Amino acid sequence: MSDHLMKSKKLTLMKDLKEQLKDWYSKDLGERSTWYSPAAEAYNKVRPRYPQKLIDRVVELTQVNPNTRILEIGCGPGIATVPFAKLGCSILCLEPNPDFCKLAKENCQSYPNVIINNTSFEKWKLEPKTFDIVLGASSFHWIPPEIVYTKAFASLKDDGYLLLLWNKELQPDYEVYQNLANIYQKYDSSLKRYEDRETQENILKQLGEMSIDSGKFETVITKIFNTKVNYSIDDYLLLLNTYSPYLQLEKQLKNDLFLDLKKILEKTCGEKIKLSYLSSFHLNKKKF
Repeated sequence: MSDHLMKSKKLTLMKDLKEQLKDWYSKDLGERSTWYSPAAEAYNKVRPRYPQKLIDRVVELTQVNPNTRILEIGCGPGIATVPFAKLGCSILCLEPNPDFCKLAKENCQSYPNVIINNTSFEKWKLEPKTFDIVLGASSFHWIPPEIVYTKAFASLKDDGYLLLLWNKELQPDYEVYQNLANIYQKYDSSLKRYEDRETQENILKQLGEMSIDSGKFETVITKIFNTKVNYSIDDYLLLLNTYSPYLQLEKQLKNDLFLDLKKILEKTCGEKIKLSYLSSFHLNKKKF
């Protein structure tokens, strides 16, 4: 592929991603705040965790210690909170979803250094130059960029870091996906999409570039990790129900879809399905 075509493809992907993200952060705050409520318990149970090697590398780079103060934006049920809480640092978590907030408090009850507030970042009263790290774990895309980057910048100390963590959607082997494609076509063709490693890497790269495009931060380092896992068929279907395209489906349609998916998955995979996903961190330094 020529350099011109590669550049054109990259610009198209970036435009598509920005438009997709705009669909989410443009929703009413109340809708955004309760979006995952129907799947909060499932999210807590089956969403993948961030690889320990990712956490270890971040800790090494930022020198997190018990004196570190972290502001976490949109902590969900505390998936990224717990690994940092174990290090003894002080964490203020902002989570607008009441169901996630309840789960996060349960998951962090052993860590008195963690405070979880049921509020949105938009409504939170800014504490200027207070935090060593602002953490966003698969959450920044839910907040308008003109708000999230500006307010994150203002809340950081002058030598502070913006740390963005991402887990991409879990993907089955392509051969397994091909067996599911006809079912997706039958119920909702928009669900018939498969992201190979190159596509996911490009998406992760673009997500990282958005914080640089804000003009508030400069990249220190970014790294991608690949993880392979096995899920039971029931847990995989539970996982799908935590992804936004499935949350939007009409209940009966979803039930019928999942019944057909379960039949073919049990026929082709047995009791377990092999999945893989990419995780990444983007560590950005506050600009002076």
